[in-house]
Amino acid sequence: MVTRNVVLTDAQSALVDRMVRSGRFQNASEALRAGLRLLERDEAEFEAARAGVLEGLDQIRRGEFADGTAEDAIRRAFDGPAS
Repeated sequence: MVTRNVVLTDAQSALVDRMVRSGRFQNASEALRAGLRLLERDEAEFEAARAGVLEGLDQIRRGEFADGTAEDAIRRAFDGPAS
């Protein structure tokens, strides 16, 4: 593993100390790695949302969008195929 030095605010340091004292984590490194895993998940979700927005914009530019309002689209999605 790589060793890094980080600077934490007093509040961040206190949080890490509380997490370790609670027994949830064995040491500060484990607590910080857990926080980084959450950040990694958030970043992946953000990138997926960003990609979806960009794809939607590309579809609009290509003229690939449905007529009507958002309410119409929701009704079509939940009503199923027309008979």
